[in-house]
This record gives sequence, structure tokens and C-alpha cells, in this order.
Amino acid sequence: MRDIFFETLKYEAEKLNIELNKPQLEKFFNYADFLLEYNKKINLTSIISYHDIIIKHFIDSILPNKILNKKEKTIDVGSGAGFPGIPLKIVNPGISLTALDSSGKKIKFLNELSQKINIKLETVCDRAEEIAKTDLRESFEVCVSRAVAPLNVLCELCLPLVKIGGIFIAFKGPNAKYEILNSKRALEVLGGEIFCIENFNLSKNLGQRVIIKIKKTKNTPKNYPRLYAKILSERL
Repeated sequence: MRDIFFETLKYEAEKLNIELNKPQLEKFFNYADFLLEYNKKINLTSIISYHDIIIKHFIDSILPNKILNKKEKTIDVGSGAGFPGIPLKIVNPGISLTALDSSGKKIKFLNELSQKINIKLETVCDRAEEIAKTDLRESFEVCVSRAVAPLNVLCELCLPLVKIGGIFIAFKGPNAKYEILNSKRALEVLGGEIFCIENFNLSKNLGQRVIIKIKKTKNTPKNYPRLYAKILSERL
């Protein structure tokens, strides 16, 4: 199993011009192993085959890898089981990664995982709209978020955490164009500007992914983000 896992992951990563070394492959394998074992205790993922974890979680997470510098301060909003932040950290060990999630059980998993695969990770158990009121506001060069909320909602949660000149990377599915159209006002108000949209087809017809890259062009007004209920009921 280990050899097949290594071969498949290495092959799929090379399609993205990403070369994975043996220690990185080991980390990914141990990640998958630990995820599946922990998933028996709490629901972290509905994907339970090693092959699908490689494609739908690991490869999917590292699609925007080329935009990251090696030492950027990065936050993963709604990290859950660690996607996309931890795969990006494995590929780019120099980045400073903070994983944010409001679930204490998921934060516990992430802390145990970081020890299991020996990566340095900061975790925060809180909501994005709350930490935006702290000194973490506009402190990150990169923010990533995957499968959390519609883009206009995500912009309000994530852009307040990104410093001017930084990047917010949103992972979206095939309906991304509609979310983009519905996010024009949010981007204008919150200080973001889309500068790149990349489309990917995952191997074995396992889905489509759209990577939306948004540059922070101006400070987010202090009254954003609002309370989450208000973000949902009165969307920008």
C-alpha cells in the first residue's frame, strides 16, 4: 500500500510541477493513515480510500502551490481536517501556518496530527469574525479557505485577516462563476480584487476545482466582518 501511495502521489504532484521528496511522501502517507484512523472517532471526512484522499484532499490542496513564497505567514480559515493548509505546509515547510477552526475536536485532531507528522503548526479555536477583532487582523500575507461558504461570505470572513498586498485564495467548485458574479460588491467594500482564476480537472474524473486568487488592495473597513448571522442574512 505504501509504495502504491507514494507512486500515485508523486505522479499526480509532478503533473503540477511539484517534486515531492521521500520525507514529504512519508508525511502525506502518515497523514492519510492518521486521518482514517481518527475518522472512526469523529467525522472528519467522507472520503475513506487512500486513492481518493490523494486526489480529492492532497492534490486538491496543493493546486495553488506555485503562488506561495517559502516563508509567508499563512492562515487556513475553516481548516477542519487540515485542508488545504497542512498539505501546503508539507510542500512548503518554510511557511508559517495558522489553522483556524471553531470546532475544539477538529483543533485537537490538528494538534495531534502536527505531532504525528512532525510539522510546526499554530492552531486557533475560534471564529474568523472574532479573531478579526484581535491583533491577528490584517496580519497574514496569505489566507486560504476550502469548502467553507459562498465566496461573498468567505470574503467577509477572510479579507479582514489579510494585510494590504497579501493574497486570499478561495477553493471553489464548478459553479464558481456564479459566486464570483455575486461577490463584486463584497470585494469592492472589503478591499479585494480578483487577479487570477485557474480551472483544474482532478484525475479519474473526481471533480472540477476553481482556484480564485484575490489581492488585498486596501484596508477592510473596521465594521467588517459583522456577526456571522448578519453576514448570512444581509450579504454584501
